[in-house]
Amino acid sequence: MGFAQGVSGLNAAAQALDVIGNNIANAQTVGFKSSSASFADMFSGSMIGLGVQLAGVQQDFNDGTMIAGAGNLNMAIAGSGFFRLADNGGKIYYSRNGEFDRNKYGEIVNKQGKHLTGYKATGTPPTISGGAPLENIIVPDAPIPASETTEGSISDNLPSGAKPLEIKDFDPTNDKSYNYTSQLQAYDSLGNLHIIKVFYIKGENAGEWKVHCFDETASVKEGDKNKLFTADIKFDEYGKVKEVNPKEFKVESESLNGAKKLNFALDLTAMTQQGDEKPSGKTSTNGYGVGKFNGYSVGDNGEIIANYSNQQTQLIAQVLMASFTNTGGLQPTGDNCWTETGASGAPLIGTSGTGSFGAIRGKMLEASNVDMSNELVKMMTQQRNYQSNAQTIKTQDQLLQTLVSMR
Repeated sequence: MGFAQGVSGLNAAAQALDVIGNNIANAQTVGFKSSSASFADMFSGSMIGLGVQLAGVQQDFNDGTMIAGAGNLNMAIAGSGFFRLADNGGKIYYSRNGEFDRNKYGEIVNKQGKHLTGYKATGTPPTISGGAPLENIIVPDAPIPASETTEGSISDNLPSGAKPLEIKDFDPTNDKSYNYTSQLQAYDSLGNLHIIKVFYIKGENAGEWKVHCFDETASVKEGDKNKLFTADIKFDEYGKVKEVNPKEFKVESESLNGAKKLNFALDLTAMTQQGDEKPSGKTSTNGYGVGKFNGYSVGDNGEIIANYSNQQTQLIAQVLMASFTNTGGLQPTGDNCWTETGASGAPLIGTSGTGSFGAIRGKMLEASNVDMSNELVKMMTQQRNYQSNAQTIKTQDQLLQTLVSMR
C-alpha cells in the first residue's frame, strides 16, 4: 500500500501548490480572497491509513488593505458584506471588487459588464424611500432642471450712526437718494437669472430704516418705478429687528423670456443695526438655474451623488449590500464573483453602515488579502512534502526490487 499512500501524498502536495500558486497569481487582484487547502486521511477497515485526500478549499474573507482608487465610482467595503451584481440575463452575483465605471448607457458596471444594483432615488428632491425596488443603477448625464426662487433673506448690518439724507425722494439712479445698496440673485421658472437691487435709506427717527427692492433684469412698464417694493424696518436698542412692515415683504417682477413671473418672500428679520459696519451683500435665496452634468461621487453611506455646473448636487441612488450567514459556502465563479448556494444561505440585504454591514468607502479599493510572505513559506513546505512523498514511493520501490531479486 506504500505506493498508493505516496501517490496520494504527491497529489495532495500538488493540489496545495495549485491553491498557493493561485493565491500568488492573484496577489494584485482587487477584492481577491486567498484560499487554503484542507486535507483528510483515508481509512478502509484497517488501522493503517490509505493516504490523504482533499477535504476542501476554504477562502479567507478577512478584509484586504484599503488603497486609493483611480475613478469616482471606485468603492471598497470596510467590514462584512458584498456588492450585489446582475448580468444581462438577471443572474445575481456577489463581489468585493469595487472597480466600477459608467458604460455608454449610464449604467454602473464592473470590468466584466455586470451591473451594480441598488435603490433608485425618487421624488423632489430625490430621496431613497423604504421599500424601493432593487434595480440596476443608472447615472443620467442630463442637465438638472432649473428651480425657481420661492424665498430669500437678508442678514446684512446697517451702521447705527448713519444719518438721514437731505434728498427725500428716492431715485435708484441718484446715489444721493439712498445711504447704501446691495443686491441678490433669484431664478425664475425657466432658470433665468434675475438681479434684485436693494437700497437702504435711513429714517428720521433712531433705529428706523426704509428698504427698497426692484428687479433690474426683467422688462418693466413705464410708470411702475421698476416694480419698486418697499418695507419699513425698526431696530431695538440692541440693534435687532423689532418690526418689519409689511410683515411678509414680497419681491415681484415681470415675465422674462416667457417664464412665470418671479414672486417670492424676502425675510428681513435677520438684519442688524450695530457699529459702523456697512452692508456687504449678506443675502441668500433658494432656487437655481439649469446645471450641466459635471460628474458623480460615492459617499461613505453608499449614496451616489451627481454634481452639476450650478453647484447643485442630486442623489441618484444608493448602493445595495448583501451578507451571508456562511460566507464559506459561497460558490466562486471567477471574475471576482461568487454566487449563493444552499450552504451559504439566502442573502441578507441592506445598506452601508447599517446592522452588521460594513461601510462603503468612496474612491477607495480593497486590495487582495494574500499574504505573500506566508504563501512563499507554505510553498516551500509543500515542496518538501512533495519530495518526502516521492521518497516514500522510491523507498517502496527499492523494497519491492529487493524482494523480486531474491534467489
